[in-house]
Amino acid sequence: MAATVNKNIFSKKWTLRYFSQTIDLGKAVTLGVGLKERHYSSISKDKKERLADGPGLEDFLSGDVPQYDGKDGIKKIKGERLRLPEWLKTEIPVGKNYSTLKKSLRSLNLHTVCEEAKCPNIGECWGGGEHKTATATIMVLGDQCTRGCRFCSVKTARNPPPPDPMEPINTATAIADWNLDYVVLTSVDRDDLPDGGASHFAQTVKEIKSRCPHMLVECLTPDFRGDLTAVSVVSDSGLDVYAHNVETVESLQWLVRDPRANYQQSLSVLSHVKKIHPNMVTKTSIMLGLGETDAEVIKTLEDLRGIDVDCLTLGQYMQPTKRHLKVKEYIHPDKFNYFKEVGDKLGFAYTASGPLVRSSYKAGEFFLKNLLDKRKAAHTTSPLKSV
Repeated sequence: MAATVNKNIFSKKWTLRYFSQTIDLGKAVTLGVGLKERHYSSISKDKKERLADGPGLEDFLSGDVPQYDGKDGIKKIKGERLRLPEWLKTEIPVGKNYSTLKKSLRSLNLHTVCEEAKCPNIGECWGGGEHKTATATIMVLGDQCTRGCRFCSVKTARNPPPPDPMEPINTATAIADWNLDYVVLTSVDRDDLPDGGASHFAQTVKEIKSRCPHMLVECLTPDFRGDLTAVSVVSDSGLDVYAHNVETVESLQWLVRDPRANYQQSLSVLSHVKKIHPNMVTKTSIMLGLGETDAEVIKTLEDLRGIDVDCLTLGQYMQPTKRHLKVKEYIHPDKFNYFKEVGDKLGFAYTASGPLVRSSYKAGEFFLKNLLDKRKAAHTTSPLKSV
């Protein structure tokens, strides 16, 4: 028994498509089915009329086109990303050393936070820059993080692949060939590992030092879930600088970082390093432009000096993708200079503060290289003093 569709029941302009379909309703029934399809458009009726009355292809070909007087009413949408100011625009990275490092990384399956985090200083750091202190920041323990901080573009996974057991050796082998003065080892968070990856960190440092005894090594570590035993494993490995980032002021921690991270936990990591190694250089970093106040930034600096952190970097937060936190404000370079003055007055041995400064910023490493070289040459064990 055939059933038909009355096309007159559609009061609007519909496109009808017909097909035959056999279905089982106790017996085979062939239905002629009319599917309704409507073409939707995001263009308003008023705009359609203006477009219809506007110039056509023939007008453009003849050159008889009326003067265009603007963007047709386009307005800034609430929540739209801020425009990048001139002081944050950088050159595309080039150079022999840059190319050499990049090829070597690919061949050994190594990762750098310089690339993963889309750092704007990659050309300067890898190439040696102004002071010719070539630097690279190697990311160990893979490229998948178990946390999901809202500022970070590194890939995330609940159960990342196990660490590559050859990574410490491969890292040390590569670095020995790169002609670097200073290397930073950092990592993703590995909450899936019993020690958070601390032993892997330590082994990498030892492999580097065995091949390049004079190489200066900084470890920028996660918080290891507050496990101070893991912190000790890394700080006992023979590194020169222990870094851990507080990232932002205390009031914005919940918004910016993964819930498993917090301000006091980060302070405890840095404080513990100083307790067991009073002469070790400690370092941290803060992002600005997330909605913090000047008073909150100064309070953070005071908290850090209260636990004897030696070196500080402050830089502009840059939204890596549309899925991440938006920039609340592009901080003017003058404000960064102001915070540098505050840091110097509080007694930091070094304060690197500027829109493009990052936690592994090479200008700071140039300073640290000279500072550490002087300390080693003098064979001194006295605490760092501000310079």
